[in-house]
Amino acid sequence: MARNLVFILALTSLYIGLAAADWNILNKKSKNRDASSLKNYCESWRINVELNNIKDFEVVPQECVDHVKHYMTSSQYTADSERAIEEVRLYLSSCCTLEGDGKDAWIFDVDDTLLSTIPYYKKHGFGGEKLNATLFESWMKQGKAPALDHTLKFFHEIKDKGVKIFLISSRSETLRSATVENLINAGYHGWSSLILRGLEDDFMKVQQYKSEARRALTKEGYRIWGIIGDQWSSVEGLPGAKRTFKLPNSMYYLS
Repeated sequence: MARNLVFILALTSLYIGLAAADWNILNKKSKNRDASSLKNYCESWRINVELNNIKDFEVVPQECVDHVKHYMTSSQYTADSERAIEEVRLYLSSCCTLEGDGKDAWIFDVDDTLLSTIPYYKKHGFGGEKLNATLFESWMKQGKAPALDHTLKFFHEIKDKGVKIFLISSRSETLRSATVENLINAGYHGWSSLILRGLEDDFMKVQQYKSEARRALTKEGYRIWGIIGDQWSSVEGLPGAKRTFKLPNSMYYLS
């Protein structure tokens, strides 16, 4: 009798342990997440993308596509982006003694920094589908990406201070005409240079390509006071800027 009781208790403990392991919201194989734990799991995933703890993902986890869609089209996304730009303004209010010699510079990324790709991703699963580069470039050629209002306003504020603006994008050089037209139609004008990827850059990762572009600017004597981008590959690497700012985007990852 005692032996049977011990055996039953052991089986019960094992079952409880397995159930607890299955409940863990970080266990991707869990089949029994309730709505609350799924929301927590997906928000944790999204936050860790923004923190650069989750890297090089090709697609958003299928169970989190609706969560990412909700965030990227929500007032919270807008508020988070506006707060980031407000921090840029605070930084500029005390950080920099502009020399006024034409060598004070600021760098912007283009996609999901100046122009929004959300209209494209609305039709392509908000990151839940593997990116089709051909379809994406065809959409870019239409030149219909809307401006992100928070960066549009800041773009002109910093331009009016006499800072030279450089746009460094991972877009292909073949998209130059469409990109320039799109930017102008969206309200951007007066940048100093738009740097796009040429054939010689195709074998570089995005971070290396953008670092090399910044290196060329510093060799020309530019002082890079800041960078704004939605990807870590836009703001990391050397030479860097005195300060970098990342805008939220959990739909895709470019390394």
